[in-house]
Amino acid sequence: MLRIGVKTSMWNPWHGCHKFSTGCQHCYVYRTDGKYGKDSSVVAKTEKFNLPVQQKKNKTYKIPSGNLVYTCFTSDFLVEDADEWRPEAWEMMRLRQDLHFLFITKRIDRLKDCLPSDWGEGYDNVTICCTMENQDRIDYRLPIYKAAPIKHKIIICEPLLSRIDFRGELGEWVEQVVAGGESGREARVCDYDWVLEIRRQCIEANVGFWFKQTGSYLLKEGKEFKVARQFQHSQARKAEINYEPDRTSFIEENTGSAIL
Repeated sequence: MLRIGVKTSMWNPWHGCHKFSTGCQHCYVYRTDGKYGKDSSVVAKTEKFNLPVQQKKNKTYKIPSGNLVYTCFTSDFLVEDADEWRPEAWEMMRLRQDLHFLFITKRIDRLKDCLPSDWGEGYDNVTICCTMENQDRIDYRLPIYKAAPIKHKIIICEPLLSRIDFRGELGEWVEQVVAGGESGREARVCDYDWVLEIRRQCIEANVGFWFKQTGSYLLKEGKEFKVARQFQHSQARKAEINYEPDRTSFIEENTGSAIL
């Protein structure tokens, strides 16, 4: 479950992606790269590709034991362009059982073709999150995601672009649902009622819920609010609508901490 607690690291083994979903329209990676004239559609390995196994002069790992490793946050771990490099990335995850890796994908329909041979029902130290930004993507991705052999699952409804009905499919198979609005000058409006509806369904199913950020434009009680970037997370926290079920996540059991 995503909560504040454990120390984190960032690992981007490759950079770049291709827009192919409604939620990709105002991608922050494209926005950031665009400031420097960089083409985000070109997917390339980074100099940090082997960061999980890199060591300091004293032979200790650069990423210390126990860290949560946000993985591939400037790409999609399952993007087609990375098929050649992914086996080595899986191998590093397998080697570093003392870390917990987390990545987010919109390409969950590619997972079965991208898994290592020893995956089984999933690696204990890997959380795979799936983005479902509107009802259309819920209807397509949710059945695939629910059936996928993954030990730790989190649904990401960010950017949240419509009211969402999980059609009674939430349950113990998923640890948490994260909801959040879209950021940036061209961000689409997030309706607070959509957020509350997701929360209601999570509580009914005893699934964790986290309102991560408001986004740049939040519609609440018929009024549209423009929220500055630096306040989008804090304003979401002030709503005090997060929900924690009466069950302990694998990560808490094995690290003594929760994760953000």
